[in-house]
Parts: sequence; C-alpha cells; structure tokens
Amino acid sequence: MSSSHLFQNRVAVLATMHHKEVAIAPVLEPELGLKIHVPKNFNTDQFGTFTREITRSGDQLEAARRKALSALEQTGMDLAIASEGSFAPYPALPMLPCNREVIVLIDQLNGLEVIGEAISTETNFNHRSISSFEEAYEFAMKAGFPDHKLVVMVRKDSIDRADIVKSIAEFDQLREAVSIALARSQTGSIHIETDMRAMHNPTRMKAIGQATRDLVEKLKQCCPNCSTPGFTASTVKRGLPCDWCGSPTDLVLAKTYQCQKCGFEQDKLYPDEKRTAEPMYCSYCNP
Repeated sequence: MSSSHLFQNRVAVLATMHHKEVAIAPVLEPELGLKIHVPKNFNTDQFGTFTREITRSGDQLEAARRKALSALEQTGMDLAIASEGSFAPYPALPMLPCNREVIVLIDQLNGLEVIGEAISTETNFNHRSISSFEEAYEFAMKAGFPDHKLVVMVRKDSIDRADIVKSIAEFDQLREAVSIALARSQTGSIHIETDMRAMHNPTRMKAIGQATRDLVEKLKQCCPNCSTPGFTASTVKRGLPCDWCGSPTDLVLAKTYQCQKCGFEQDKLYPDEKRTAEPMYCSYCNP
C-alpha cells in the first residue's frame, strides 16, 4: 500500500474560504494523484477569526480538524483537508515572531488522519497603536503593504464589525479607514495590524505550502508492518547529550513512530541525525 495507491483519482474537499488551494493544490494534486475541491459557501470564520471578533475554541489542531469534519459533513465526501495558522513568539528567540501552520488530512474511507506542520520565522505578523495616518503609513511600509493587506480597528479588543476594516489594499483605503476609526475613537488612538488571512498574506501562504509538503512527506512514510501511509512520530524522548560535558539537553534523543492502522511501533534513535547537542543548548555548559 502507498499514498499514491490510496488517493489516486479521488476528490478531496478543502475546507477553506481564503483561497488556500493556491498553496495546497499544486503540492497535493501531483504528489498524491487526487483532485482538490473547494466547496461553495463554506464559512471557516465560524471556527475563529484572526481579528478576534469570533474566538477560536480549542487548540490549533482541533480547529483544523473541526473544519475538515464540517466540510465532510457538508459535502458528503470521505476525504478532507483543512489547515489552521497561529502566530506567537519563536520558542528559541522569544523576541522574534513565528508562524506555525498545521494541515490535516482526514480519510474516512481508510480510517486515516495525518498532520503536516511548518514553523517559520518568515512572517510580517505585527500590530501597534497609532494616532495618525503618518504612523499607519510607517507601519504599512514595514508590513510589506500593499502586497500584504492590513486591518484597522477602533480598539484592539473591538468585536463590533463596524469598528473593524479588513482587506485594506490601497493607500486611499488605508487613509479613509484610519480617518473613520480615529473619529470613532474615544482615546485618540486606534489599532492597526497585518491581515493574516491566507489570501491577503503571501508570506503566510508560503508557510502553508511548506506545511503541505511536510504532509506529503509523512504520507510517504509507510508502516513497516502493514504498509499504511502516515507512519509518523507519536512521542519524543528528549535528552540528546551535550557535545562538551555529556549532560542531557532538551533536544530530541529519540522518537517513537506508530501506525494508526495496526498499532505497530518503532523507535528511532537520533532522528535529527545528530548524536550530540551544541553546548549552547546545555544548561550546565551554558546556564
């Protein structure tokens, strides 16, 4: 059994309203032999919005999974794909923002769920409080505007749609949005942020493509026991020894791979092909 055997000539519903097929279809269709279908009038905003007027319930993976299952229910199909993004400080460098993308494939016909992931520090994710168009202009230039769109809000915690202008793509539109928001503001300042929806953020779209390629690579990893695709790591063991003193570090020493079909498990030592860790990761050598 192989991924090409499982998915050849099948149709997969892609749960998106933000044109993610632009990044996902060119990877999945030639690699897996399937055809991507985007359902009409599928509302992914119901699962949460970046602008926070609709709060995402559950974690990132749960949101992606709910999108995929909802698309399956709406279309009556048996193969679905959905992705979800998040933005937070990069773990190793907290002052640096990063974009984490997850993409889930759910195959109800074969009882499979496989997850791809990408973490990238290449992102324009940013926000700030402003009190003039000049400050908005400065923010826009740093954010890659107008290729990357912007959002203007009366307040950072605005939930009233009348207080939020999304998809800002032109300077005249930005000037008008800032002027209207300042007129509505009771503090003299307003909130501006990058529009992180996929179709308005080429940099994020690139990260979605990277997560999709990771999904494909995981689908190519087949179980040694039953040949089912998606033989991926279920747990990790940390403790890769320091190259200087031999003390265990927080880096990965081993991974346990598991088949979700037959349950077969296999341990892989040094999965990152490193037998020691640099001293910078050692709490003894670099306290």
